[in-house]
Amino acid sequence: MGYADGIMNVTAPHTLPAGAEPARPEEAKRSLWRRMRGEDVERQLPERVREAIQRQGDATERLIGWMQLAVVSIFATLYAVAPSTAPIGGDFQPVPWAIGAYFLFTLLRLSLAYKISLPGWFLLVSILIDMGLLFGLIWSFHIQYMQPASFYLKAPTLLYVFIFIALRALRFEARFVIAAGVAAALGWLGLVFYVISVDPGDNMITRDYVAYMTSNSVLLGAEFDKMVSILLVSLILGAGLIRGRRLLVRAVAESAAAQELSRFFAPEIAMKIRGSDRQIAAGSGEARDAAIVNFDMRGFTRYAESHPPDQVMGLLGEYQRLIVPIIQKHGGSIDKFLGDGIMATFGASSPSHTYAADAVRALEEAIEAAQTWQARNETQGLPAPQVNAAAATGRIVFGAVGDDTRLEYTVIGDAVNLSAKLEQFNKQLKTMAVCDAATYDLAQAQGYVTGVASAGARRRVDRAQVPGVGHPVDVVVLAS
Repeated sequence: MGYADGIMNVTAPHTLPAGAEPARPEEAKRSLWRRMRGEDVERQLPERVREAIQRQGDATERLIGWMQLAVVSIFATLYAVAPSTAPIGGDFQPVPWAIGAYFLFTLLRLSLAYKISLPGWFLLVSILIDMGLLFGLIWSFHIQYMQPASFYLKAPTLLYVFIFIALRALRFEARFVIAAGVAAALGWLGLVFYVISVDPGDNMITRDYVAYMTSNSVLLGAEFDKMVSILLVSLILGAGLIRGRRLLVRAVAESAAAQELSRFFAPEIAMKIRGSDRQIAAGSGEARDAAIVNFDMRGFTRYAESHPPDQVMGLLGEYQRLIVPIIQKHGGSIDKFLGDGIMATFGASSPSHTYAADAVRALEEAIEAAQTWQARNETQGLPAPQVNAAAATGRIVFGAVGDDTRLEYTVIGDAVNLSAKLEQFNKQLKTMAVCDAATYDLAQAQGYVTGVASAGARRRVDRAQVPGVGHPVDVVVLAS
């Protein structure tokens, strides 16, 4: 099951089994909370994928910190440069203190975000502190400007609430947005309650909209409209984030799956699978000219039968780490690993005008590297099996085989069979690497030039009887 399939299984509607009871209200509440947190989707993801999502959340939290720092800096600058609209009374000015407190708290949180992964409870507490400091700042306006408490209800600073709510949306977690909205609505409710209760003799409530707009009177309907707007914006954003969170989780999961896919398939094939416009089905394929190269270690089967598994796998891994990068360096793709055998293709997964030349260059370099590896191991008293290889070219079909439950990309054609048979033919010729003459001539036509060091090793064996091939083959020896 892939990550995407797992997510779909979690989110798809399903019926209750026979005899099962519907969820109780408390279970439904927990389910809603899990949905808000995204846990219903994320709980079946691998730990490494959840860690990737957490790292993305941590990076977002640092971004939020910088943006909040910018907001408070802008607010402080505007306060400093704006002329006072009313006489400031007394020596104590609460606004600068409130701005300074929020500035210091923002710096603290930003510093912590770079040092640790901030836990959810800390973020919820920081939201309360954000709103508390903002509403404390708004509350202080009537003291700063020596006005009735209702004066601060007209302050446009309330709009900063929506900035703080929107910043929380960057993290793609609905619970933080909704928590910010609820905290803001409750904070404004507290400020309204303070206004109407601070002076028992005059609660300053009016029903006249004009009076409300032109004086310090309080219109309760207008204040409740503000709270409703805050809550609705938060709920709408939260609902959108629940859906967005699912898409984020799916995207991270599919990205992790694609990275894993690239480890099990050649990069070209992985890209082909990811970029396919339609679902890939067995039997779909493309015909093109390509080169096939087969590698094998002589005597590896006997070695595997007489040595511990960890030594066998260690030798196999060392050999593959030697050969595979050389194949990829010359534009080849690993079609499959066959025990100690490696089958590589050139120009199969994507068309190439130099497939034969690339294949012969890769084969030549790989054999030279294998000879060096063999000599070094012999000097150190380590296993030193000989590596053999062969190349062939021709018309092949590259496509998917299998059924709907298990697919594999592979190549089919005479060149595949000829390459495998030529690799085995090395035993009879007592050589290390060969190719058929048609492949060698085509490689030269495509720009391959025989190296000076290896020119002397080149020889032709005309009309060779290769076991398993029904016709004589002209063979070129590339390495003896």
